[in-house]
This record gives sequence, structure tokens and C-alpha cells, in this order.
Amino acid sequence: MQWYVLRVAANKEVQVRDALVQKVERESLDEIIGRIEVPIERIKRIRGNKQTVHRRKLYPGYVFMEMESTEDGRVPEKAWFMIKGTAGVGDFIGTEGMPTPMRDTDVAKMLLEAEKPEEAPSIKVEFKKGDMIKIREGAFENFEGVVDSIDSERGIVKVIVTIFGRSTPLDIEYWQIEKL
Repeated sequence: MQWYVLRVAANKEVQVRDALVQKVERESLDEIIGRIEVPIERIKRIRGNKQTVHRRKLYPGYVFMEMESTEDGRVPEKAWFMIKGTAGVGDFIGTEGMPTPMRDTDVAKMLLEAEKPEEAPSIKVEFKKGDMIKIREGAFENFEGVVDSIDSERGIVKVIVTIFGRSTPLDIEYWQIEKL
């Protein structure tokens, strides 16, 4: 079996995957179709003192399918009608009805992301030391500065700003600043 990429309607990836898994089971197509994946990343956001965990699809609009193709590289007819009959399904990535199998390196990367254990979610901080930033909220709104350090565990960014001609370090929550 090889992995293929299936285009689906936006924000319907999980519903399409669940429907396909049920149909494969119901129509006994598990010798043709293997796993069906939608890689999801968990992101922790901190606002004030509240933490929330959000689930974000790594590849919006796509579902990954492990499937056996015919000798000429096409989707087997039984599987084709089952897949196309599912609400929200577009088409496979490929040309003229011939889906293109994913490269092994891409499959390994996707599976690694899809099979991550339920680990502690990470805080998505898109800054690095030395970045020029502007404070967009709080007491120092509209001040500009340079990122000095990042505490991704707490979501705090230490920023050096110039106040009255002196460099002053400030601890600011990551969502209160933006890149320049």
C-alpha cells in the first residue's frame, strides 16, 4: 500500500476521515484501503492567566490515505465510488484521474506528526532572540524593542525597550507583541 493525498472541503477533514473509516469498515474494503489520517497539532494559548488548548490541522483541506492502487496506478473502482460518494471529498492529488503517491520522506514526516503521543501542547511563539517587535497591548503600548529571551513554558517574552533614553527589560506575554 502507498499513501495518497485527498483534497477535501475546508474544515471538514475530520468528518470526511470518520465517514471514510466507517464506509471502509461497512463495505469490507480494508484490503484495499489502510489507514486514513488527519495530522493535528495541539497549541496552548495563554491570555491573562487563562490557558486554553486549541487543536490545529497541520494540512488544512487534505486527508491522507493509505491505499492499494491498480497495476496501472489508478484507484480501484470499488474504492473510487466509495470515496467519491462521501460528502466533502474533492479529488486525489495527481493528474488525469491518476493519484500521485507520496514520497517516502513526506510519508515519514506526516506519520510522525500524526502519531505524536498526547504530549503537553506547546505554546506557539513566532519570535526569536534579536527580533524587532512592537508592543500592541498593555501599559507600554506602541513601544518598540528587541526580543532578549523567550520563556515558552509560561508564554513570556523578555523585551528590551528604550524608556527615557535607557534600555529597560520588560516581561510581556507573547500575544501582546507583534513583529516589525
